[in-house]
Amino acid sequence: MRDDDIDSILSKEQDIVPSSGFVRSVMEAVQHEATAPQIPFPWKRALPGLSAAVLALGWALVAGISLFKRGTGTEALPAEFLSFLAVISEAWKTVGANWITLALVVSLASVEFSRRFVSRKS
Repeated sequence: MRDDDIDSILSKEQDIVPSSGFVRSVMEAVQHEATAPQIPFPWKRALPGLSAAVLALGWALVAGISLFKRGTGTEALPAEFLSFLAVISEAWKTVGANWITLALVVSLASVEFSRRFVSRKS
């Protein structure tokens, strides 16, 4: 085919008409999806992680309160802990976690802004 043939085919106006029953079948499918029951949140799968997070938070709270009561909150950290923090900091720099964290924070902020903007419009 030449360019002139393609141009002549594309220049002809043709009405596009859906086949009979197409609109009805699409609307039936939409109504079926709208009336279908929603998928419940999988609490059984999320419960172990939530429990672990609550336990860790409780443990940190109890440890912080006990340090505050004993007055040892201002003592220097052990050398092993400082070397452990140095290793974590070095790994953080090696992986480039600063940029990853920045990307996650910006993504979260944009999603939250969008959700609040849309909820005000509704």
